[in-house]
Amino acid sequence: MLARRHGVPFYVVAPTSTIDPSLADGRGIPVEERGEEEVIAPYGMRFAPEGTRAWNPAFDVTPAELIAAIVTERGVLRPPYGESIGKLHG
Repeated sequence: MLARRHGVPFYVVAPTSTIDPSLADGRGIPVEERGEEEVIAPYGMRFAPEGTRAWNPAFDVTPAELIAAIVTERGVLRPPYGESIGKLHG
């Protein structure tokens, strides 16, 4: 959102193996959740007060309308992504 607000294009760089053409949108993407200790005490060094809890998703899902292009090892995908991803996997 910040990139869009300031007129900076946002590019995703990802291997094609991470693109699932069967999903209609990002709501179906399962987001891996990592242990809260990575945030609270990285490398075993506690930075947060005792009792602190953390949510630690491994990544987030960016809405397609905010992505300028997806760069893959098989080429650059551009909007509309339904079509470009379909051609990639078709």
